Formats: sequence, C-alpha cells, structure tokens
Amino acid sequence: MAAARLSAPGSTGNSVAFDDYSLYSNLSDDELMQLAIERSLAEAHSSSSDSTKTISMQNKPGTSVRGPTTSSRPPQQQPAPAACPANPPRNMTDICSVSHFTTGYGKRMVAYRSYDGSLQVEPEPEEVVEPIVKAIWNGDVETMKELMKRHDVDILKANKFGWIPVHEAACHGQEACLKILLRVQPGMINKRTLKNYTPLLLAVSREHVACVSCLLERGADPDIANKDKETPLYKACERENPEIVAHLLNYGAAVNKSCIQGWTALHEAVCRNHLEICEMLIKAGAKVNTPNMYGITPIFVASQSGRLEALRFLVKNGADVNSQASDGATALYEASKNGHDEIVQFLLSQNADANKPGKTGLLPIHIAAQRGNDGTDLLRFGSTSGNDKAVNIVSMLIPATSKARVRRSGISPLHLAAERNRDEILEILIEAGFDVNAMLSEGHSKMYEDRRSTALYFSVINNNIEATQMLLEAGANPNLDTFNPLLVAVRQGCFRTISLLIEHGANVNAYIPTHPTSFPAAVMFCMKYLSLLKYLMDNGCDALSCFNCFYGNNPHPPLKTTRTRHVYDDRNDNAPRTCVQFCEVISTEKYSRWAGPIIDVILDYVGNVQLCSRLMEHLDSYDDWANIKEKATPPRPLLQLCRLRIRSLIGTHRLRSINKLPIPGRLIKFLNYQERIQEF
Repeated sequence: MAAARLSAPGSTGNSVAFDDYSLYSNLSDDELMQLAIERSLAEAHSSSSDSTKTISMQNKPGTSVRGPTTSSRPPQQQPAPAACPANPPRNMTDICSVSHFTTGYGKRMVAYRSYDGSLQVEPEPEEVVEPIVKAIWNGDVETMKELMKRHDVDILKANKFGWIPVHEAACHGQEACLKILLRVQPGMINKRTLKNYTPLLLAVSREHVACVSCLLERGADPDIANKDKETPLYKACERENPEIVAHLLNYGAAVNKSCIQGWTALHEAVCRNHLEICEMLIKAGAKVNTPNMYGITPIFVASQSGRLEALRFLVKNGADVNSQASDGATALYEASKNGHDEIVQFLLSQNADANKPGKTGLLPIHIAAQRGNDGTDLLRFGSTSGNDKAVNIVSMLIPATSKARVRRSGISPLHLAAERNRDEILEILIEAGFDVNAMLSEGHSKMYEDRRSTALYFSVINNNIEATQMLLEAGANPNLDTFNPLLVAVRQGCFRTISLLIEHGANVNAYIPTHPTSFPAAVMFCMKYLSLLKYLMDNGCDALSCFNCFYGNNPHPPLKTTRTRHVYDDRNDNAPRTCVQFCEVISTEKYSRWAGPIIDVILDYVGNVQLCSRLMEHLDSYDDWANIKEKATPPRPLLQLCRLRIRSLIGTHRLRSINKLPIPGRLIKFLNYQERIQEF
C-alpha cells in the first residue's frame, strides 16, 4: 500500500498515516484516500454554522524562502474565509465544504462536496508565475531584459508574499539578473517581503556569496532583520559561512544585535563550535557575556553543547565562567547535567564555583549524581560510556563541593544516586564521606507520598540489594524513615533485603503511623508467606500482641469496611476503635483462608494466651485446624515456656547472632526451633 498521508487542514484526529495502516490493511489506495476525504469533509461540515457555511481555502505552509516549486515558498497568508449565501443556487459549481490534502507523492489535491451530494477530487490549481520571475529562476538574462522593455511589466509589482523580482534574483543566486534590476531601480535594494526579508537576507540565507557582495557594494543595509529579528550576520553564523560573515563585518554589520530570543551572532557561532567565526566576531567587538532572554550567555551555550574549543576561546577572551542563567544554572551545572566530562574538567581548572546552586537549590554534584547508564543517558551520550562519564564528573566535583553547602540544600547526592540506581556513583560518594544518614528536608520529603527521608529507603523501594548493602555496611540507620524500610522490603517479599535490614538493626516491631495497628505492621504484610513470618518471629517480632484483642471471648461486632481500614461497628461504643487488631485483619477475605496456619506459626512464639472468639471461629471453620485449637489451649508445655523465657533473657539483638554465643549447639537449635532437625 502506498505510504501516503491524507489529512484535512485544522484536523488532528481524522487522518490516516503510515502507523494506522494496520487498521485499514484491507483497503486499496483509492479506498484509503476516499476514507480520508470523507472524514475530512464530515469534520468540515459538522463545524460549520447552521445559517452560514464556510469555505476553508487553506494552503499548506512552506518555508520562508521562495523557490521555483510550491514547497520552497514562504507560508501563504490565510485569506478570510468567504461565507456561502444562505440559500445558494443548486448547481454543480456550488459547494458546501472544501478540503486540501497532500498525497504520498507530494501532489496537492483539493476535495469538495457539491450540494447535490457528489464528491469531487481535483488537483489543486497551480499558482500563476510571472514570466519575468520564470526568467530569473532560469537565469535567462536576455529574456528578462526583453520583458523589462515592455510597458506591462512592473519590476516593483509584489506577489501575495510581498516578493518582487529583486528578491527572486537574490534568493536564487542570479547575480547578473540582480545587477540589472538594481541598475534599473536601485531604490528597491532594501525592499522587504511580508516577513521582512530583504534581498541581502535572502542571499545570505541561501549562501550566495556573489549576490551578498553585489548587494553590499551597492549599499544594502546589513542590519535589517526579519520578523524574528534575525539579521544577515546572524543568518551567516547560523549557516557557518565565514566568507559571508567577513563581508558583512567589513561593511559595518552590527555585531551585538539580538534575535527575538535574545541570541546574538556569537551565540550561534559558539553553538556550532566555529572558532574562525568566533574570532572574527570578537575582533569586531562582540560581547562575550551578553545573555539571551533566558539569561544564557555564550559560555553557557558552549558548556551545554560540549563545545570545548569554543569554551576555551571564550574564557581566553574574558568570559565569566560563573555566570548564571535565569534559573540559576551555571555553565558547570549544565556541563555536569549533559555529561560533558572534559568541559567539567576545564571549568574546574578555571576556578568555576561548584557550590553555586540553581533556583531549585541543587548543585552540579546533585545533577551529576543522577546521571548514569539508563536509556535516557544512552540517547544523550550515544554509548554505554555515559555511566563512566557520570562517574568521572562526580569524582571531579567531590573535592570542589562543600559538604556544608550540600547539607543546606536539603538533599544529598546520595539520595539522587540511590533513587536512580547509580551504584557506582553511590559507592564513590560513600567513600568520599558523604553522610549515609542524611535526611531529606521537609520540602523535599513532601514531594513523596510516603514521606521518605533517607537514601536507604530509596534503595530498598527500588529493590536494589547491592545499594542497600553498601549503605548499611557504611552505617546507614534502617529506622529513620517514617515508613520503616523493613516494611517496604516485607511488602515486596525480598528475603535478601529483609535479612540485610534485620542484621543491621531494623526494627521488626515497626508500626505505620498513619495506619495504627495493635500488632507489628510487618506481620500484616507477610501473612501469606509463612516462612517469612517465622523469620520475623525468630528475630524478635512481638507475637504476643497478635492475641491482645479488645473484645476477648465476647462476641465481636461485624466488620465495617472503609476505604482505608476496617473498623468495628460497635453500637455500645460511640468512639469506634481506629487501631486495627490482628483478628480483624486475619478475618478479611484476603487472609481468612490462611488463618489456621498463621495462628499456628505465631503460637510457637507465645506462652499461655487466650484466643478471642473471632480467632476461635476461624479455627472451628475447618476440621483440619482442630489440632491448632488444641495447641492454643492452656497450659502450654513447660518446654515451650522455658524456650520463651531464655529467648527473652538473651534479648532480640543477641538472638540475631545467636550462633556466635558461647552456648551449646543443641541449645542454640532449641532456641531456634530446630531441635527436631536430625544431625548427620
């Protein structure tokens, strides 16, 4: 099927493009075109008024430089739409809607529907070109001279774009035609088009050096800008043409004029790393610290785009390496952000300040710590060396960055490196002595729903075991965050992370402040994973709190489900209990089928307890759970009570390293509930 795109002017949704062919794979080319036309006309018809029907005669916009073909001409001004009469005559020439589209071969077509309902598709009528213009396009000097002798030929007559023959000659590099036209009418040398293009600006845009020289020699003004305030000198730098730049400067072109965005010719030359043009501009008086409308100076442009040669040239000529853009970013910040390690090295050698924050408060080391080997950086750096560049940049910034200034920023590079899984950068920052327990400021913490605060939390929630281990071994405290990282790891079911956190002192009895429970929150997250539940109990999780029920043996009121939690509907108590109980959680549909095994595991870590009436209901619901109910009936075996007493005397912290205690092996196995494991 032909790769054509059919679209109606002003329409964004009713188009059939190459990506949509899977939806219309059974249609022929003609059927596909018919479908697009029908949709276009239907949209045009539905948007018209009931009393007035509008004919939209839009043309496809082109470039700002006119050429011999339609696609190379400047955009056509949109004429005011003509309204159809309220009661139009019913004949074949009257139409109710018009749509323009371009085929896949670039041919412009017009489609319209007559009032009798028939659909008409025709090639769009070509614009009539004056004979003198055709002669200029072809460089036919003799024909042009003959035409100029005729009284009906006006060389000052402009077309709908405001172009006269002198513009055509300058645009197409016809120097001989240009000289003849200026000899006949020298006053039109600075004539402007509707977009304020002079013949000189057109010649510069098309890099016709001979025409540029001809116009300048005859007095063309080198400082007349177009509607975007782009001067011929600006265009010459944009086209990277030093010969034209030299011509313009020799004829007094203003070197510091800015375009509508505030960019000067020097900005353009630096952006393209063209040292020859930069040198000419500086010698002509170009200012090296001129900012654009966003406060961006040429040195900022060089650092942002990685133009090392241009940067050295600017610094040599007095550019301020510590200039800041409107958002506070410096050249060093931009170089760090875009992974230009050579630029960073050079700026630091020129005493660039690594402690100047932007308006966000971030320093260059912050933005560098985020960079690494993810997909975005691969696109930016072009290879997997992007991570190496980021590591190099961070290594260079560490000695130049004040740790006190980092603390005042309210966020550590460790946070950003951990958040983006930049393990190599994280390791470098840890070795450099950055505080692994640094907390996010309140403003930064509020940006996250869970109010995270530490770099360790970022690593745990990313399930990054290597980063978690690095931070814990460096002294990270696992109990600083509002929502304990251990609860995150339990919720994810990552046993390796859980064991690391517990080995380094994580609180197995942590609670969730916003959702209070009468038992450790970790139990709630691992009820379906009995081995994990047992591991938490082995390491000191409070099992007894699971059986402290508010109602005890009394009947429990029915559960009332809310969006955030389950609460008891107690008619005798005006203040409903907001603290969730164990029996309440285990009674939910999600866990009720596991109630027996869960209770069985937890009973191994308590002494004489009384099960509440709701837990007893669960145990009575399955015959296979009768032995669990019997196990819970007091009194508990003396062996069990002794084990619990010894474990409480040893303490939770020493239980984690019980294998290193100077006690017999059999006792260790007994305390770890491993006495039934056979020795081989």
